[in-house]
Amino acid sequence: MGFDPAEGVEMPELAISPEKVAFIIEKAREFDVKEAESDPDSGSNPADDDMIDVLEDDGSDPVGRELAGFIRALNEDEQTDLVALMWLGRGEGSLEEWDDLRARAVDARSEYANPRRETVHYLLSEPMLGDFLADGLDAFGVDWTDEQTTADSSGPSERDEDEGTR
Repeated sequence: MGFDPAEGVEMPELAISPEKVAFIIEKAREFDVKEAESDPDSGSNPADDDMIDVLEDDGSDPVGRELAGFIRALNEDEQTDLVALMWLGRGEGSLEEWDDLRARAVDARSEYANPRRETVHYLLSEPMLGDFLADGLDAFGVDWTDEQTTADSSGPSERDEDEGTR
């Protein structure tokens, strides 16, 4: 647990890095923009439709596949915290109830036949996943917008090191 001097209380620690959550937030928001296919048999030219079909989810979305693969590659503790963080951001508990939220996520995961795959499916079925995760990080006092948002969040990229402050 970390100590928050402003509040004078112990802050829970996340098993998943803010950089990884920031990446998931950005990808989830890209994925959330997609909508169900509304005109599957149009046969029209994309240019004639002002490229509107690009926002339709036809199940082969590379952003969705990238996001699913990234979440699937997380370890069990990271996936558990991701679910609890989403619930925190959704208002299903407070930061003071973090241990309870996390315990609920562990219990829910234990009921899955294939926990890794089903956790990914559960998270990606939440239409506002990115917003809820952002709100969850906000509850922790983490400004995720300053975090590096690349799939490899092991350290800053050379480009980031070479750039001045924005």
